[in-house]
Amino acid sequence: MRLLIDSFWRAAAYCVLPRVMALSLLPLLVIALLAWLFGHFWWDPGVAWLQSVLDSWSWLSFIRGWLQDAGVQGPSLLAPLLLAVLVTPVIVVLSVLAVAMLMTPALVSLVAQRRFPALERRGGASFVASVFWSLGSTVAALLALAVSVPLWFIPPLVLVLPPLIWGWLTYRVMAFDALGEHADKAEREAIMRRHRMRLLGIGIVTGYLGAAPGIVWASGIVFAAAFVVLIPVAVWIYTLVFAFSSLWFTHYCLSVLEQSRAAASGGNGSAPGSVMAASAPGLRTNPALSSSSSSSSSPGPSA
Repeated sequence: MRLLIDSFWRAAAYCVLPRVMALSLLPLLVIALLAWLFGHFWWDPGVAWLQSVLDSWSWLSFIRGWLQDAGVQGPSLLAPLLLAVLVTPVIVVLSVLAVAMLMTPALVSLVAQRRFPALERRGGASFVASVFWSLGSTVAALLALAVSVPLWFIPPLVLVLPPLIWGWLTYRVMAFDALGEHADKAEREAIMRRHRMRLLGIGIVTGYLGAAPGIVWASGIVFAAAFVVLIPVAVWIYTLVFAFSSLWFTHYCLSVLEQSRAAASGGNGSAPGSVMAASAPGLRTNPALSSSSSSSSSPGPSA
C-alpha cells in the first residue's frame, strides 16, 4: 500500500510538468482528427439509422417523456445522444492506444531518467511485441464492451462494467509498456503475475477517473449544443487521465523492478566467492596453490 500511495502522488506531480502537458496534446490531435472524420462521414447516417430504430420501438415512448420532463425539448435529440453514448467507449479505447503509442515511451524515459538512472535496460519487449500486445488487449476489451452493452440499461451495472473493462485494458497495456524497456520477459511476467491485483486496482481507479468526463457529456441541451466543443475537451481530459495512469504504472512497476533486482543482488552478494564461481563456471582452483596457501596460513609446530 505504501508503494501504491508513493507512486500515486509522484504520478500526480509529474502530470503538471510542462513536458507532460505538451505530450498530452499529441494524442488529442490524433483523436480530434478521428472524431472529425467520424462526424463528417458517419455522424448523419448514424443518427438517421438510430432514429429509424427508435421510431420502430414503441416502448421507448416513456424515455421521450422522461427527457421532456428533464428539459430536453423534442424527441429528435434522443438519437444523437444515444449515438454519442455509443461512440464514447470507442473514443476511450482510442485514447488508451494513443497514449500507449505516443506518450508512454516518452513518459517511461522521463521517469527512468529522473528516478531510476542506474536501472539496467534489458529490453525484454520489442516495439512489435508491444503493438501486438496492445492490439490483442484492445480487441478483447472491445468484445467485452460489445457483449456488455445490453447490461448497461441496468442502472447499477452501467456504473460498474465500463470502468472495469477500461481498467483491465489500462492495466494490460500500461503495465506491459512500463516494463517493456527495462525488464526482461521473465521479470515482466513475474511482476505482472505477483502484483496483478495491485496493478488491476490502479487500472480500475484510473478507469473510473476516465469515466468522470462522461457525466459532462450527458447534459441534455448543453451536450447537444456544445458537442463539437465538448468532445475535444473531454478527450483531452481522458488523455490526461491516461497519462496519469501511465505515470502511475511506470513509477510503481519500475520501483518494484528495482527492489526485486536489489533483493536478488543482495542475496547473491553475501558470498562473493560463490558469485565469482557461478559467473565463471570454467574457473578451477589450482590444488598446489590451494595447499601452499593453506600451509602458509596454518600455524607452525610449537617448540
